[in-house]
Amino acid sequence: MSQSSPDKEDQAPASKKGVSLPISRVRLIMKSSPDVSNINQEALFLTTKATEMFVQHLALSSFNNGRGKESKSLSYSDLADAAEEMETFQFLTDILPKKILARDYLKSLEQIREEEAEEADL
Repeated sequence: MSQSSPDKEDQAPASKKGVSLPISRVRLIMKSSPDVSNINQEALFLTTKATEMFVQHLALSSFNNGRGKESKSLSYSDLADAAEEMETFQFLTDILPKKILARDYLKSLEQIREEEAEEADL
């Protein structure tokens, strides 16, 4: 028996233990940046783990501050509310906008056009 195999397993940062997201997808996303040429395995593992932790934090915060506790589920509106209301997640407001019905959007668009027409008449 060789004692080096357990050591190698412990030293391999990109090993699958402790990571739920697919490392290959994270690598693909990282390589999509024109500024990235080579990706160190340790950096890939840490980026994957940090992404997992961020998603868990976002989900838990959204669940605790939304209606998730009542229904024991997490909905898109819980995520959108967290992005809008919590300072930590405000950078996500463009990615997680609140849902709006088409008729409500068309009404608000019409109001904006009317206001612009009134301003142009002045």
